[in-house]
Amino acid sequence: MATGTTNPYDSREGVIWMNGEMVDWPDAKLHVLTHGLHYASCVFEGERVYGGEIFKLTEHTERLHLSADILGFKLPYSVAEIDQACRDVVAAQGLSEGYVRPVAWRGSEQMGVSAQENRINVAIAAWDWGSYFDPAERLKGIRLAIAEYCRPDPRTAPTRAKAAGLYMICTLEKHRAEAAGYADALMYDWRGRVAEATGANIFFVQDGVIHTPEADCFLNGITRRTVIDLARKRGYEIVERAIMPDELDGFEQCFITGTAAEVTPVSEIGPHRFQTGEITETLLNDYMALVQPAESVAATG
Repeated sequence: MATGTTNPYDSREGVIWMNGEMVDWPDAKLHVLTHGLHYASCVFEGERVYGGEIFKLTEHTERLHLSADILGFKLPYSVAEIDQACRDVVAAQGLSEGYVRPVAWRGSEQMGVSAQENRINVAIAAWDWGSYFDPAERLKGIRLAIAEYCRPDPRTAPTRAKAAGLYMICTLEKHRAEAAGYADALMYDWRGRVAEATGANIFFVQDGVIHTPEADCFLNGITRRTVIDLARKRGYEIVERAIMPDELDGFEQCFITGTAAEVTPVSEIGPHRFQTGEITETLLNDYMALVQPAESVAATG
C-alpha cells in the first residue's frame, strides 16, 4: 500500500467538501483543540470509486449515520445530502477510479470529556488510490502476522460503530506486522476467537465450505456482506460461527474482504499456510466483475 509520504495528504490539489461547501484542499483544516482529536469522538467511512460511481454509496452513508448515533451525536446532513456531496466531490476531483473518505467529528467549542455543546462537523475527501496491498504480493496471497492486541468486548467499546478510536490498536498491529515483513495482522477477539484483520474481515475455506467469524464484536463489513451474497449465488455454503485459532491448520484457503482490500487471498497467517484455490479466485473475480463497469472488465481481461 502506498504510504502517501511522497505526496502528503495535507497539501494535495483539488477540493474537499467541508460543512456544506467546497474548500481548497490545503485549507480544509481544524483546530488543534478539536474534541475528535483528543477524545476520538469521530466516525468515518471508506468508499471506492469504480468507473466514476461510488460502490454501495448509500449503505456507507447509512452506516456513517449509525456510527454517529452510537457515539451520541447526530449528523447535520441527511443520508441523501451526504450521498450527493460524495458524488460532487468525486466529480470535482475528476475521478473515475479512487477512494472517498467521509468523516464526522465533534469540534472545538468545548474541551474535556464532556462535549455537549460542540459542533458536529462533516467533511468528504476523494483521491486517486490503487490497490491496498502490493499487486504482485496480492496475486500470490498476502502474509499475516498474529496480533497481540485483541478486538474488545462490546461491553467496553462501541464495536458496532466505524469509530476512529477503535483503530488505534489496528495501527499498532499493522505497524508491528509490517516491521516483521508481513502485510497485515490477524486479530483475535477478547475471548481468544479469530476475529478479523486490522482493517478487513476474514474468510476460510475447508472441503468446499466457506467459514467466517460471526461479526459480534467487530464491523459486519459492507464488502463482507457483498461477498457472502456472491457466494450464496454461486451455491457455496457459508457458515458464520466462532472460529478458534487451533482450527487454522485445517483450512485450505483464506481471504480477506474490505472496501480497501476488496477480495485479497491470504497465503500465510503466522505458521499456518493456505492456497489460493478455486473458491477464492471465483469470489475475487465475481467481486471485481460486480464493482467494475463491463467495459473495464473486458479491457483488463
